[in-house]
Formats: sequence, structure tokens, C-alpha cells
Amino acid sequence: MKISYNWLKQFLNLDWEVSKTAELLTDLGLEVGGIDDFESVKGGLEGVVVGHVLTCVKHPNADRLKLTTVDIGGDSPVQIVCGAPNVAVGQKVPVATVGTTLYNPEGEEWQIKKGKIRGEESHGMICAEDELGLGESHDGILVLDEKLVPGTPCSQVFAIENDKIIEIDLTPNRSDAMSHYGVARDLKAGLEQNKVDVELITPSTSNFSVDNRTLKLDVEVENSEKAPRYCGVTIDGIKVGPSPDWMQHRLKAIGLSPINNVVDATNYVLHDLGQPLHAFDAHKIKGGKVEVRTLPQGTKFITLDGVERELHQDDLMICDIEKPMCIAGVFGGIHSGVTEETSAIFLESAYFDPITVRKTAKRHGLNTDASFRFERGIDINFTEYALKVAANLIKEVAGGQISSEIVDLYPTKKEDLQVVVTFERINSLVGQEIPRETVKSILTSLEIKINNVTETGLGLTIPSYRTDVVREVDVIEEILRVYGYNNVESKEKFTTSISKTEKVENHILQNIISDVLVSRGFFEIMTNSLSSNSKNETNSVEMLNPLSADLAVLRTSMIKSGLDTILHNSNRKQADLKLFEFGKTYSVVENKYLESQQLALFITGNINAESWLEPSRTSNFFYLKGMVNAIISKLGLGRLSEEPSLSDIFSEGLQLSLDKKIIVELGLLSKNLIKEGQLKADVFYAKFNWDAILELLNRSNTVFSQLSKFPEVKRDFSLLLDDNISYARLKETAFNAERSLLKEINLFDVYTGDKLPKGKKSYAVSFTLLDEKRTLTEKNIDKTMQKLQRAFEKELKAELR
Repeated sequence: MKISYNWLKQFLNLDWEVSKTAELLTDLGLEVGGIDDFESVKGGLEGVVVGHVLTCVKHPNADRLKLTTVDIGGDSPVQIVCGAPNVAVGQKVPVATVGTTLYNPEGEEWQIKKGKIRGEESHGMICAEDELGLGESHDGILVLDEKLVPGTPCSQVFAIENDKIIEIDLTPNRSDAMSHYGVARDLKAGLEQNKVDVELITPSTSNFSVDNRTLKLDVEVENSEKAPRYCGVTIDGIKVGPSPDWMQHRLKAIGLSPINNVVDATNYVLHDLGQPLHAFDAHKIKGGKVEVRTLPQGTKFITLDGVERELHQDDLMICDIEKPMCIAGVFGGIHSGVTEETSAIFLESAYFDPITVRKTAKRHGLNTDASFRFERGIDINFTEYALKVAANLIKEVAGGQISSEIVDLYPTKKEDLQVVVTFERINSLVGQEIPRETVKSILTSLEIKINNVTETGLGLTIPSYRTDVVREVDVIEEILRVYGYNNVESKEKFTTSISKTEKVENHILQNIISDVLVSRGFFEIMTNSLSSNSKNETNSVEMLNPLSADLAVLRTSMIKSGLDTILHNSNRKQADLKLFEFGKTYSVVENKYLESQQLALFITGNINAESWLEPSRTSNFFYLKGMVNAIISKLGLGRLSEEPSLSDIFSEGLQLSLDKKIIVELGLLSKNLIKEGQLKADVFYAKFNWDAILELLNRSNTVFSQLSKFPEVKRDFSLLLDDNISYARLKETAFNAERSLLKEINLFDVYTGDKLPKGKKSYAVSFTLLDEKRTLTEKNIDKTMQKLQRAFEKELKAELR
């Protein structure tokens, strides 16, 4: 949320530096994410001065150019070549002097330089309003007031505003702070805690009055649960046109584009006070009646963006007697809005049910400033006041007269919530004692009314705009954030307890494996579990109220989010990536909703950076498998059986199983997936079934064995094998042949080439032998190696080289 500092100071007469104010706002829980500069005219017209045209003659070498001399307040006039048709002697004009930087409508800068145009020197430029950023006209130069003195900086002539824009990362519960008034209200409480006494200045409505009663409209609310309060008033005799500069500056500062004085006034009050408003062209309301009701399922309605939408039966609509005019609290209709021809309006200020607005907005994929506030809950007791402020403002900027009494349909008045808070509970949750007078002053500064005070606590009334404060603990949170988290003392000694459990703690295990991966150069990612719906997926879990089409279902796989992360990084020249993520996938099978935990690894690009010591190495399947083996080893799962993966997500894949459960699948992702992910480089992927891992670890007992005091022995074979014989099969054959002495097998060289028979390959394999009870003799070793040789020759048709 963007807050203009100049706008904020309309509520508080504050002369603090913006950085100091931002720090206090963050301490109050309104975290400031950044501070930006705003200039109503980019560059602030620096270097642009008032000039007086002394002479103006036709350019000797160009029919459409003029040669002028201009007094710009210096020692002598300057010569300027000008192409504007309206330049004339005696005019006061804006002159961009040599060295001045101007900006085009796209924000690109260009500098005024001394030069020659068709052979004549030019020392500056006489400007049109669009060249200065003061408007869009380029019909001719801008002619200024003849009373201005040459050399006067144009920044003093035009109403240029420089502002600081505070970006607040607002939490969803703080609907009361979704306006400049709301932020100022919070800031005042923080200032008082810092012994700075400032007055909170609010717009006055004392001058609101009904001018005549010539345009009365009837209003009927069909469902008061969906619209608990509805206010409106008519204003006749308005003239729609551009807003005044000050209002346009305010709106532009927070990123809004001015439209016209009536619409801008409603937007201004929205961001000023936090109350959404809507203006209808009163003469387009058929039957002189406004009806707040729902419409039949499938009713067509065209919104302001020109899109025809089908209404849901639960969508609350603002209608006349013939047609719908507006989706209540969300978006207006194209046929009832304010245009240049509008001369009278019906101004609406209402409180709509947050749940109804939220469902409607999500259903139609609309997210507006109004729905953003209604969804979170605004102050129901503020609607009439905001309506009066807006009506007065519209009269000020667009003229007109208030032409009806205010209609205020509020059948069931909302009572302010009563909460009791005890001093003991405050001190217990805060961790230290806060003086009781301090507690009471903080509550008073937050406009929380203290009804009664006892020895043990306080009876309070919560203002209606604090929709998030409903319990004792909420009140204590309010006290603490204003008191200041930084003011809570930290003890020198902390105590904790250690829990003992027979089960493997999931979060501890994840931290252990995370450490293993991070130590090997991996980065952890956390991606959204919501994804777009795919036509190929029939078992996905769909959201009832999706935020958008891209976030419509729960993910069935972690591949897409991982590939999106790789694409995001590769687009920013980060192509060498090793990523991992612990996450969940979701599916529905036979009307049963399933949720599974997974660990995903993604490797792409080079394994290591190129250096003088070694060249870079491209990632490959065997590097991924090494990472997988490192994780399995750390988990202590023992030896897993291997077989090719049948999953179509891999071009080449492998699956590792234990007790007939697939523990991990790994391999090179298929070309189709890489293409769908808009990537060019290969991506190696591993998927761990984390649920199965937790189950195995929780039911297995750790077995300890004594370290052998006898030495290991290594022997090598160089084997000639058929191309179709895998290393996994060779390994399995070896362990089947010798189970007692053989401890480890390692493939340390692979050779294929012209020196070997066609269809053959050579494996150089080392075997580690160990007898845990005695030292191996040469006789034992030779006997074991012969047994292995016979097994290779018989089972694999291998030959010793």
C-alpha cells in the first residue's frame, strides 16, 4: 500500500524526516518496505526559466522555423531557433537552458545542448507543455503570464509537488490502516508514546447541507445481511471535467491515473479515509429507484472494463428497476458510470458483507481498491461521515448542489465490542510489567474506550473500525506494539526444555538433509503450492475461489514450480543451478483427497565454475545420483534396489526401492517438460517420497556393529562386457556370488572405442573385501576373486582383459 507523506501530513502537523517516520511505522507493525520519490513533473523543471521574446524573424534557411532572441535574465539575450507556429515578440515563454534535462512521455531523458539548426546557432529551447511534462498539448509553445520576470525559475511558476511515497507492507488483519487517515491514526498513537503531542486533523462536515430536494431517489435493500448499511445522496448541476492539480498530484503520487473530477473525488476519499464510494449518473437510473439485490444465475452484465460477465445468484448488485448497474463493492457497470455529459449523480457510500464481496470478486477474477477494503472489513459507522466529506469535495471540484436528503438504511445498528483485559495477563504475555498508567494511555491513544478500572484489570469498548481486535489477547497485542517490542527487556538467561521422542521428528530430519545439500552447494527454494489447471491432469484438487487462473488448483507435482524457478533465474543470467525443496503435492483419487510430502532436487547447467585449477563440468545423471546416494546414506536407509523408471517425466530415469516401496525417482527430465517450461538446457530431477522415508525410519531399529580391527583388501578386475550389461546388474551379480567378504564395489573406469570388438565395452571395477573375524590370506582372496570371475563369466558372459 502506497502512502503519500505530504498527504499524511494533512492529518498530522509533523516535521519529522520521512525515514524517522518510516522507522516508527515499522515499530508499530505497519512495516515499511521502501520509500520512493515522487515529482509531479519529472525533473522538477530544473534549468527551465521564464524567457521574454525580444525578436522573432523567419529563419533564413528554413520556411517553418523562426529565429528568436530571448531575454532569460542573464547578462545578454540568447538566440534560439524555434519551430512553433505561435511564437511571437513580447511573449513570456518557458525556456529550457543549455544543459537542462527534459523527459519524454515514456520517461526517457534528453539533454538540451548548444548547437546549430540549419546553419543558425541555438542556445536553448522554447518549450511546449508536453515537453515540460505539464500536459499533452504540442500545438505550440506554452505562453506564460506577461507579468512574470525573465529568469524566474519555472519551478516557482507552476504548482510542482515533490513528495515521498512510503510503501507499507500491510498485513491482512489491519483493514483499519488501509487509508492515509488510518495510518495517521496509528502514527499519532506511536508519537504520543514517544512524548510527541500532535493533533489528528480530520475533514470537517459542518458545512454539509441540503441545497434543494429536486432530485430524490428511492432506495431499497433486499438483503440487509449482504448490505447491512447503505447510504446515498444526489448532487445536481455538476460539471464533469479534469480534477484540480492538487488532487491529480495526490492520486498520481500513489500510482492512480486521474479520470475526471467526480471519479477522482471518490478515489481521493477512498484513499483518504478508507471508505469506498461509487458515483452513478443519476439520469441513467431508470424509475427513480435504486435497488440493492441479487439477480438470477447467468444474468449478463457488462462491467466498466467492457467485459460481459455472467452473474452468480449470490452476487449482490446495485440495480435500477430495469437493469443491474454495479457489482456491489467490486466494480461498476459500463452503462451507469459518470461521463463528460453527466450533470447529476447518485453518490453511494455503503458497508457490504466482507464474505459476499470476497466470493464475488474471486468468482469474477476482479481485484479493485474497493473490493480490497470491503473484503477485509471497513468501519460500518463511518459510511455517512465519508459520504458527507465526498459530497462536499465533489461540490468543491465539480460544482453542483446537494439535491436530496441523505438516505441511510441501517436497520440493525452494530454495537461496539466489549472486552475485559487483566493486568496479570498483560504482564504474562509481554514478559515484563508495563506500568498501568502507560497501559491506559496507550489504549486511549488507540481510541479504545476505558469503561471501568479495577485493581485487576480494565473494561474496554473497542471502536468499530478495529475489526481485528475481538479478544483479550488482541488488546494486549495492541498495547505491546505501541509500547514497542524494542522496549521489552531481554533476559541474560534463557531456559528451555528438551523433548524426548521415540519417533523421528520430521522438521529435524529435514534440517539434517538440508544441511547435507547446502554443504554441497544447493540452494533451498520455497514455491507456491497453487498452480494453473492443466488439461492433462484429471486428479487435481480445484480451488473453490481461485485467486486467478494461474492459481486455480493445488499442485500434483513439484516439477512445474521448480522449472518456473529455473526459468526465472536463467532469464537473469543465472544458468548454473542446484536447487532443492521440501513440499507437498495434492490429488484426488476416487473422491478421496490425498496429500503427500516430497523432497525435490533440480540440477541444471554446470556443476562447478571454471577456474585455473579445473575446468567447469556440465551436470549429468551420475552427479545427481551421487547426491541421491549421499542423502540415502545420511538417512541410513541401507542398500536400495535399482531399476529403470517407467515414469514418462524422464527421458532416462531410475527408481530406487526398499520393501517394495519406491523411495526415490531420478533422471533427466523429458524434452516435452523442458519445452513446456520454456527452457533450453537439460534439467536433472529427483523426487523423494518423504512420507515413505518417515515411515521406514520410524519403524526401523538402529543396529550398531563393532568396527572391525582387521584390514580391508582391494582387488581390481578389467572386464569386457556386452553394451547392454549395466553396472547395476554387475553389482547385483557380485553380491549374489559373495555375500560374506565382499563389502563394496566401485566402478572407476569405462572404455568404449575402436580397440574393442563391436558391441562391447570395458569396465574397470574395484572390489573391497573384509573378514571381520580374521585377517584375509592370499588364498582366501584368490578364492573369492575366482568365485566372482566365474559368476561374471556365467551370468554376464564377461571376459577378463
